[in-house]
Amino acid sequence: MLAQPRGFCAGVIRAIDIVEQALTKFGAPVYVRHEIVHNRHVVESLRAKGARFVEHLAEVPTGAITIFSAHGVARLVEEDAQTRGLRVLDATCPLVAKVHGQGKRYVGQGRVVILVGHAGHPEVEGTMGQVPGPVLLVQTERDVDELDLAADTPVAYVTQTTLSVDDTRTIIAALKRRFTDIVGPDINDICYATQNRQSAVRKLAKLADVILVVGANNSSNSNRLREIGVEAGVPTYLVADGTELDAAWVRDATVVGITAGASAPEELVDDVVGALRRLGPIEVSTLPGIEENVEFRLPAELLRASPAPKGAP
Repeated sequence: MLAQPRGFCAGVIRAIDIVEQALTKFGAPVYVRHEIVHNRHVVESLRAKGARFVEHLAEVPTGAITIFSAHGVARLVEEDAQTRGLRVLDATCPLVAKVHGQGKRYVGQGRVVILVGHAGHPEVEGTMGQVPGPVLLVQTERDVDELDLAADTPVAYVTQTTLSVDDTRTIIAALKRRFTDIVGPDINDICYATQNRQSAVRKLAKLADVILVVGANNSSNSNRLREIGVEAGVPTYLVADGTELDAAWVRDATVVGITAGASAPEELVDDVVGALRRLGPIEVSTLPGIEENVEFRLPAELLRASPAPKGAP
């Protein structure tokens, strides 16, 4: 039984499209700072087409086409790219960019910004580096209690987009208990894709004996989907593709639920279904759910660009 929705979100589709269209229009190589999305299969596919992935802009030749990943980057990275004359295409998810804008607005109002997120995640590092003022990171309710701020300090909170309403609810409640002057974004500003995929897994957990989450080990949203299955009392496993399926997991299962993180392509879901099919006859169905039709525009620079000349490397 397949969860609906699952897999690619609009921000991931846009980021991959930016790399592929940059390769088509400008020719290889194009340089991508950090993995464009957290999925090895996607990265390897783009690498084979001529994308080169780097962790530091120092690895990019002066003047080269440079793409920032969907997770966003700090202002210092943007300034470094400008100083070095790099031709930048920004694949930052528009919903991540919206969080950046919220943080900047709150600082402009004289508030201390508190970010609910995971330390070390590239989106968190980008957001903390975009807001022109101190940003305090909290990951747990205990972190909220330990903040060295007076109760009447004007504060505002923003959240990492790969956390859902459910993930952040208790921490935001703790912040509101702790501070008397606090504001934050509307609940509708939470990433729709994260919320939808987590809600779909909860529905799946009511029907499945085992759940398989297709996604990468370093994908925050994929790991959270696995955790939700476990929290619901269903054995749940994270697999990159069909080769990682352990037959013992599903030997006694009548219903195997399958979902995929926002950076996992549907072909990997098909690969897992194929691996199950090799173990014995199966029937495939899709759980009724939300049909997503969100689309994000490509950067104007890419839409204006002319194709690479024939014979370009």
